[in-house]
Amino acid sequence: MFSREKFASRLLALRKQAGLSVAALGDALGVSGASVTQLEKCQRSPSVEVFGKIADLFGVSYDVAPRAGSVG
Repeated sequence: MFSREKFASRLLALRKQAGLSVAALGDALGVSGASVTQLEKCQRSPSVEVFGKIADLFGVSYDVAPRAGSVG
């Protein structure tokens, strides 16, 4: 089951680990920096397209992308 909170936490961790700014991640995903901030603050869920781009960009599988660390 998708957890917006776990996804947001994992996205923030992946972005920081990669050394990307909110704006840079937004550019890479084809969305605004404001959209990235909303994703990281649990204010919105990613579209299927953006979710796939996130998984591909960070080299994680689709089932790993929404997880926070090793918590399922």
